[in-house]
Amino acid sequence: MPHDHAPHPHRPDQDGPLTDAQITEIAIRELLIAKGVTTAAEVTAEVATMDARNPAQGARVVARAWTDPAFKNRLLANGSAACEELGIEMGPLKLIALENTESTHNVVVCTLCSCYPRNLLGLPPDWYKSRVYRSRTVREPRAVLREFGTDLPAGMQVKVHDSTADMRYLVIPARPEDTEDLSEDALAGLITRDGMIGVTRL
Repeated sequence: MPHDHAPHPHRPDQDGPLTDAQITEIAIRELLIAKGVTTAAEVTAEVATMDARNPAQGARVVARAWTDPAFKNRLLANGSAACEELGIEMGPLKLIALENTESTHNVVVCTLCSCYPRNLLGLPPDWYKSRVYRSRTVREPRAVLREFGTDLPAGMQVKVHDSTADMRYLVIPARPEDTEDLSEDALAGLITRDGMIGVTRL
């Protein structure tokens, strides 16, 4: 049956040679399985668990901060500990929560690679990992934000935060107006991944 539209663009296959890191990971994984430290099924289950992470976890945290001032204060003081109150383990990572206000807008980047709060936001989007985003966000954040449709007032300060191997950031977007009557669950439904990275406003 003929199509009445052009096929959607697709990414090129990633069938190149294995990198040194990939070869090392395969060797260590196979050794751990051979020695009985873990099983292939356990590895597969853990990968599936990691792949199932999504921005809903982060949205829960932000919605709680919007509705519970005491929790928000704890989140701003110690992000990792506050997340653990909601049953979200951050492991050894230090989480720093950043609050957007009427005068300040925060945006997150990782200039070295793609460090990202996967426990809260799931897998990072491709653009977050791109060299263009990583370099331009530091040099010209307002221009990058405009490309996401975020045109900030001239007087608003833009702060760029650079993630590291052991430190992650979570942006608490400004709560939308006229949401006072919404439940915490309904508020969580308004919160987007891009808002928690800081490239958009809600």
